[in-house]
Amino acid sequence: MIMRGFMSFVRKETLHILRDPRTMLIVLLMPAIQVLLFGFAMSTEVTDVRVAVVAPHRTEGVRQAVRRIAANPCFTLRGYVDGTQIDAVLRSGEADAVAVFAADYDRQMNALELGEAAGEAVQLVFDASNTNTASAGAGYLQSVLTADVRSGPLPETRLLYNPQMKSSYNFVPGIMGMIFMLICAMMTSVSIVREKETGTMEVLLVSPVRPLRIVAAKMVPYFLLSCFNLATILLLARCVLEVPLSGNLAGIACLSLLYLLLALAFGLLISTFADKQATALLISGMLLLMPVVMLSGLAFPIENMPRILRVVSCAVPTRWYIEAVRKLMIEGLPFAAVMKEVAILAAMTAVLTAAAIRKFNDKLE
Repeated sequence: MIMRGFMSFVRKETLHILRDPRTMLIVLLMPAIQVLLFGFAMSTEVTDVRVAVVAPHRTEGVRQAVRRIAANPCFTLRGYVDGTQIDAVLRSGEADAVAVFAADYDRQMNALELGEAAGEAVQLVFDASNTNTASAGAGYLQSVLTADVRSGPLPETRLLYNPQMKSSYNFVPGIMGMIFMLICAMMTSVSIVREKETGTMEVLLVSPVRPLRIVAAKMVPYFLLSCFNLATILLLARCVLEVPLSGNLAGIACLSLLYLLLALAFGLLISTFADKQATALLISGMLLLMPVVMLSGLAFPIENMPRILRVVSCAVPTRWYIEAVRKLMIEGLPFAAVMKEVAILAAMTAVLTAAAIRKFNDKLE
């Protein structure tokens, strides 16, 4: 009898979600759009740096260097300009960088190859108003111009886990953490508050089913939808963005299920503080969106943050989820390697669940 009543509430909430096109749009379409946007549009890779060249003497060595620049897919050669036009070319936006070759470029490059002291053979002038293009482009351009220089033993560089330096490898675990937290917590809190705002919560509470089971029944559809989103995101990541699923897929699923439970508990806790849907959305936005984006490692490396922010980020569940997913998905480590993150997420889930249940019971009294 109790189980039948519980399932009837699950069916009621599921039908409500299916009949609301806005909810379906947010829950099902938004995750796929965000994954594709972060995977393609929000890329930190530099692929089209426009380069102009200043060369007082266009010797064979200079022409070879310029041909290497033109042949590289990261650069677009804008041709030769006069040395007095450097500032004008950068200000007008015709070029992002200017490579200034010295008048005795060939002699200095020969001296460099022989290990002798040499001056500046090439000066790179970048428009640094876009710091990402300037820093990454300068590194790319230096490597192209020094490709033939052999002044000594050069270190061999190996890029593990992401040899092509694709930004999607970094964003996909982050967007997974953001989507699951927003959908589960925000939509669950709004769903429960909607019942209170419309006055139907009082009607539900007089039914034979215990209040906490009513709330749990409202969470079940969002949990199942998030499981569907998990499968969709992993499929898009693998087939469209070509992000490898190097680790144990079952481990990623188990970790994600724990994180979903944490997000549901967070949503229940938020619903106990809000009496209107707008308030629930505001609280969710303040408590979830900003910390998830700013302090989880999704947008900015945690190692580069001030010490106080690194300490605060330890309280953001999404940080630990993203770190664990990167280890499992990108690095291909076994599930045992993320036990620290799993233990932290489990402890956070227990604390949030206990706090939410206690606050919910206090509201009923």
